Amino acid sequence: MTTQMSTHISTRRAAPVLKVTDLKKAYGAIQAVGGVSFEVYPGEIFGVIGPNGSGKTTLFNSMLGQITPDAGRIELKGQDVTQLGPLELNRRGVGRTFQTLQVFGKMTVRDNLIVAAQEHQGSMFKRMFAPSDSGLGAQADALIDQFHIRHVADKKAGELSYGQQKLVDIAMAFMSQPDLVLLDEPCAGVNPSLVGGISSLLKQLNQSTRADGRASSFVVIEHNMDFVMDLCHRIMVMVEGKVLAIGTPSEIRANKQVLDAYLGN
Repeated sequence: MTTQMSTHISTRRAAPVLKVTDLKKAYGAIQAVGGVSFEVYPGEIFGVIGPNGSGKTTLFNSMLGQITPDAGRIELKGQDVTQLGPLELNRRGVGRTFQTLQVFGKMTVRDNLIVAAQEHQGSMFKRMFAPSDSGLGAQADALIDQFHIRHVADKKAGELSYGQQKLVDIAMAFMSQPDLVLLDEPCAGVNPSLVGGISSLLKQLNQSTRADGRASSFVVIEHNMDFVMDLCHRIMVMVEGKVLAIGTPSEIRANKQVLDAYLGN
């Protein structure tokens, strides 16, 4: 399949930010992930879709360091990170969100963002007991404005609506200025009226270059097909722990195997 990417994405000659090779994970007799391989390039938004039980969550948890795969290799910017845990991956430039919110409900929105950046810098002790600003206030304020949550910046996160908390959760993933952001169902539970806003925000964040001139790459798991098709440059379809297809949204829409296995009509 051909690959059609936006102009801000590096060409295929560029080294991948993320490279997953023949990844496998079984739970007893169940092969949750059975030899998955793919690459994500600088500035690319890469979607992962598939029916329930297709292995998406196990794959994601492996890439996040939450579980250790049985076999295969995960490389981040050319370095083997297969055995690394979440904290070390974060320090190496991986941001992430989860299906369940990870905000600190008793802290203000602004302090939630600051704590997220402190995680990139050190231990949980440092994150919880460092000075409230830690020199990160300006960076937090910039994201607060970009996510249009200035009006709730000084409120406790637990007092916000679910949709507002979701925005805070996503913003926290970008506080460490990551090379790679793994987004696990960013639209789950969100009011449909907010879905378009989340898509626009992610496109803006993807297109903005960082101080080092590089753009962040995203890997997105999401069940909202309209969201995935609009947002992602390429999409990988998983079925029963294996890769069924990888291609652009238009290629995935036209793939008969995908239509039969997942998209239906």
